[in-house]
Amino acid sequence: MKAAQVLAVLVSGALFGFGLALSTMVQPAVVLSFLHFEDLGLALVMGGAVVVTLLAYRLAPAVMQRPLLGGGFGRHASVMERDTVVGAALFGIGWGLCGVCPGPAIAGLGTGNLELLWALGGILAGAWLQGRRARVPG
Repeated sequence: MKAAQVLAVLVSGALFGFGLALSTMVQPAVVLSFLHFEDLGLALVMGGAVVVTLLAYRLAPAVMQRPLLGGGFGRHASVMERDTVVGAALFGIGWGLCGVCPGPAIAGLGTGNLELLWALGGILAGAWLQGRRARVPG
């Protein structure tokens, strides 16, 4: 990876983490109140993220010949299969139980919330189990 790419990754990650902290998505209690439809402020955060992402995915290829840091623009075909649905359900159940998903959990550690290590432990265990299952043929 080139120095410019490393710098872009670090700056993007820091900006993402700052945005998560500023929006309070790193606080499981806030996320759980959103999931219980008690505080819908995070709907604006997620809606804003969706709009920015849609614009970037549509406009960048139209106005740029190639990405700034090399490579090319492409499409990735999505396939709805059983494992996708099961994985999404497990993710949603975990998110609903503890109010944490991977990005905010990591960013939340930066705010000093070390209890998020439990959620990250579960996330890592799930990722490890899925990796082991994916290697088994059949």
